Amino acid sequence: MKQTPETAFSHRHLLGIEGLSPIDITTILDLAGGYVDQSRRVHKTSDLLNGLTVINLFFENSTRTRTSFEAAAKRLGADVINMTVAASSIKKGETLIDTAMTLNAMHPDVLVVRHGNSGAVRLLSEKVDGAVINAGDGRHEHPTQALLDALTIRRRLGKIGGLTVAICGDVAHSRVARSNIQLLQTMGARVRLIAPPTLLPAKAERFGVEVFTDMREGLQDVDIVMMLRLQLERMQGAFVPSVREYFRFFGLDREKLSYAKPDALVMHPGPMNRGVEIDSELADDIDRSLIREQVEMGVAIRMACLDLLTRPLRETGAP
Repeated sequence: MKQTPETAFSHRHLLGIEGLSPIDITTILDLAGGYVDQSRRVHKTSDLLNGLTVINLFFENSTRTRTSFEAAAKRLGADVINMTVAASSIKKGETLIDTAMTLNAMHPDVLVVRHGNSGAVRLLSEKVDGAVINAGDGRHEHPTQALLDALTIRRRLGKIGGLTVAICGDVAHSRVARSNIQLLQTMGARVRLIAPPTLLPAKAERFGVEVFTDMREGLQDVDIVMMLRLQLERMQGAFVPSVREYFRFFGLDREKLSYAKPDALVMHPGPMNRGVEIDSELADDIDRSLIREQVEMGVAIRMACLDLLTRPLRETGAP
């Protein structure tokens, strides 16, 4: 029997790339392709999720991801509630479990969660009845970012398998890097990590990647250069001497990019620190940069995830 989105995706939650098969990933990417077309129409909304409620629960500040999830849910016709944690009972001492129980009593159909602690989203998923989507937890995972990156690559190059992708910068603190490593390898890509030793996870080779501490050596003949934000807010101590020196050795500019393939493409999950992780001119180069496309693909991927995770509810009337 031919696999379809209805038969190929059976996960109740989306907590990470870990545990997704190539068929699962392909199902999400294929479905998201149609939502790219919907988002480009003059009239962008449908009533697919009419009557369903999506709660965006963000314990960490976010503009890009939260807005993307909000746009995705509204374009599918869902009711959307954005919870501002800074003004919530959590600031008054309420525990994560109490918060989960309170939210569950409101009967949300999907809970989109970003939290600063790894594993917090999984804990919430065990306490609520609706579907849970991980919008980033600590240093653990950010699955929809990896999926939108994969969709961006596939739409531009027609494939993921067989490509060589260099993930560069603050790998040690990056949940985006972890999700991308898993997805890219699952789909048959070759992955390199490039960073100063202080910004590499311990024993990084155990991820099955190639590790470089020299930018020019690591970029040799790669197809995709995926830059990462320097996450100063997660650093305790001096991980880099200065941002100026960091850019000199590990910031992407045209000279360093020349070591990659002549048609190599550039990505960044945002928000960008221009002149720190990437040269501004290169970030805005429409021939080499996929950064704006990543933002567009983010809405489509999140529409696909909301669609797939609510299908059991829409088809049977129960979670």
